[in-house]
Amino acid sequence: MLNKIIYGRCLAILAGFLCAVSANANLIVNGGFEDNNVAAGNWAYFSSASVNGWDGDNIEIWDSFGGVVAPEGTQHAELNAHPFDGSVFSIFQNFATVVGQTYDVSFFYSARVNSNEQFSFSVGSLAAVLNDHVVGSWKQYTGSFVASSAVSTITFTTYDTGTLGNFLDDVVVTAKVSVVESNPLVMLLIGLAGLILIRRKNHA
Repeated sequence: MLNKIIYGRCLAILAGFLCAVSANANLIVNGGFEDNNVAAGNWAYFSSASVNGWDGDNIEIWDSFGGVVAPEGTQHAELNAHPFDGSVFSIFQNFATVVGQTYDVSFFYSARVNSNEQFSFSVGSLAAVLNDHVVGSWKQYTGSFVASSAVSTITFTTYDTGTLGNFLDDVVVTAKVSVVESNPLVMLLIGLAGLILIRRKNHA
């Protein structure tokens, strides 16, 4: 009997964990800029068309270059990318959203050469100018927005046209959903599966 109780509790914990993972799935593709492999200690620039998930201008990707350690994974992006094209740099990504649903947003940013670096950021009704950069130290931005359309766009745009500055990494957007609300049907199915397993074990 005790084994049944323990087994049942373990299944309940597993169900909650699975639903929590589903609710917290990142909607941003390649938010850590890890998909384009850059050799350790180096950097390279890519057209946005060749960087999974992203659109816009060129994207410069670093892998521990100059001793800079990414806050997530081994690679990060530099918004002010190479080469100089005479205009500000802007990258964006579209992702599916549900009208009326609240979404949490976070990302890390840092300065490359000086504290005057800045960029603008927007997604849905959320917008900000990040101008508190620190060289050698990553900061995390967090915020939330309520989707007003079936497709939302997250955008990062530099304030100057130079090729130095504005490190970016670990861009994450998740639906704000509680474990209980995430998917009652999934929890029910997992619970039923657990009961079936218990019965089979008892018969065995």
